[in-house]
Amino acid sequence: MKKRISFGLLVAMLALAGCRGGFVGSAPERAESQLKPTAGNTANGTVSFTQAGKKIRVVAEVSGLTPGAHGFHIHEKGDCSAPDGTSAGGHYNPHGQHHGHPDTAQHHAGDMPQLIADSTGLARLTAYLDGLEMSALKGLSIIVHAAPDDFKTQPTGNSGARQACGVITLR
Repeated sequence: MKKRISFGLLVAMLALAGCRGGFVGSAPERAESQLKPTAGNTANGTVSFTQAGKKIRVVAEVSGLTPGAHGFHIHEKGDCSAPDGTSAGGHYNPHGQHHGHPDTAQHHAGDMPQLIADSTGLARLTAYLDGLEMSALKGLSIIVHAAPDDFKTQPTGNSGARQACGVITLR
């Protein structure tokens, strides 16, 4: 009798784990990045990603910026080891698109809206992105740039130096 109860309990636990995404190969529920300043800069903060229907919800809070707009992108390598952040590579662009605003048809998968810092240097952003999957974020990074993104200059939007970098981790 004990073996049947134990087996039944095991089956129920496995079924519940499958419903919560516990099986290997299931999509991650959340990803995040801790932004650290590049050499000579003070920008830092957090960026989180969650699935929101068919879109990815991005929530960012970044401090230590100059007031105004800053380019903000997902980059192709999860490597922030270079003092200037160049080890993160270029914008994440698996489909070979031109750089552009994320609300237009032509844009890199890693193109995101501007971060707009207030007079104290704090920027907060909530955005919803198409064309990304949570599982694809593993091994990528986030870069905050010094200048605004013009959303037309190829391939980077003329966003200037990299002020902060953070590797994206899946949760």
